[in-house]
Amino acid sequence: MPFKLPFTPEQASTFAGDVDRLTFYLVAMGTFFTVLIAVMVLGFAIRYRRRSPDQVGERFDGSTLLEVTWTVIPLLIVLFTFAWGAKVYFKMYRPPADAAEYFVIGKQWMWKIQHPTGQREINELHVPIGQPVKLTMTSEDVLHSFFVPAFRTKLDVVPGRYTTMWFTPTKLGRYHIFCAEFCGAEHSRMTGWVTVMDPGAYQDWLAAVAVPSLPAPPGESGEQIFTRLACGSCHREQGSVIGPTLHGIFGTEVELTSGETVTIDESYIRESILDPAAKIVAGYQPVMPSFKGQVSEDEIRQLISYIESLPGAGHAATTGESEGVVR
Repeated sequence: MPFKLPFTPEQASTFAGDVDRLTFYLVAMGTFFTVLIAVMVLGFAIRYRRRSPDQVGERFDGSTLLEVTWTVIPLLIVLFTFAWGAKVYFKMYRPPADAAEYFVIGKQWMWKIQHPTGQREINELHVPIGQPVKLTMTSEDVLHSFFVPAFRTKLDVVPGRYTTMWFTPTKLGRYHIFCAEFCGAEHSRMTGWVTVMDPGAYQDWLAAVAVPSLPAPPGESGEQIFTRLACGSCHREQGSVIGPTLHGIFGTEVELTSGETVTIDESYIRESILDPAAKIVAGYQPVMPSFKGQVSEDEIRQLISYIESLPGAGHAATTGESEGVVR
């Protein structure tokens, strides 16, 4: 078997090739100009060296053509590089609408992952080939970074906020997950695997692990947490003088007392649970208590799933007066 020296990891996502081409271009440009400058410095040092102790150099007043050339050409190169890099960046960080959303929690020193249908894994992520996958991530302790070299995707996992990344796997197999941010003594052991499967095999896997992985669906778990925290006493289906309704609010925009408008998304709901006074909905007072220290990141995720599942006000007969948790 011939010896192979790979210069990059295997390409296993839709934008892996784009990232590699941009990387090789940047390396080639950097190498070209490094060599060019080194050769010119050496050549000029030899060509224009002082040949005798009393030699005086000739006066040189400059060249307009030379000035324009070394200004315009580098400008065109950097603008081209910027446009190419921006194109790749927007492709990598704008997930498609049909992406399946998985939730990732980083914790010293493991990755806890939840599937859209509720199955959970630790340091493992099973996904179907060809399906866009969106990861919504946060950390329970310190800064981490979720990195899958074969997919050419990496993003910081930050405590106190959500970050999102996505990929579409294109090859069957198992691919390494690394933490790319030093996070403590066991940082080097914070690894895992992404297993890319045929859609049929993936469905079989889901069916095999559904019961032991999660006893209750995400929405039901969130409702149980919501009931335990007595959120329904303030957030009723039709709203109340204490708190607004949460039925059908996910993805909509609301006006704040500051006059700003915000979108009700995962980050807003999370902030509302932990720091209710940060952004107050117009028409309401900052009376909601903070639940910081009372709920884990996993429980916050379940609450968000429950709020996201609530239908519009007036269409929630099965949920009674149970509603979510924004102020």
